[in-house]
Amino acid sequence: QVQLVESGGGLVQPGGSLRLSCAASGFTFSRYVMSWYRQAPGKERELVASITSASDNGNYADSVKGRFTISRDNAKNTVYLQMNSLKPEDTAVYYCKAAWGSESYGHRYWGQGTQVTVSS
Repeated sequence: QVQLVESGGGLVQPGGSLRLSCAASGFTFSRYVMSWYRQAPGKERELVASITSASDNGNYADSVKGRFTISRDNAKNTVYLQMNSLKPEDTAVYYCKAAWGSESYGHRYWGQGTQVTVSS
């Protein structure tokens, strides 16, 4: 059974930090590109960060560069998103995604999402 279980979301003040975790099971984790997306009410879902191998530093949206860090631990089948210097505009539901292959042949899995609220 394929599962992506997210944790670590919550309420934080501007300038604070949160660490999101996504625990994966039911597939060969190391062969998948892992990503974090987010979606705020009334806005489209956007890619925040993605990572290929454990040695990859990741790719980031311009809005989070220098503040967020994505990492993965293949031994634990877990991907993380360290979020520092949080801003109110970071408020959104954050989703974990696993992807392998192409549009014509491959697999895509999504987590259920976790709420991050940045407010004073």
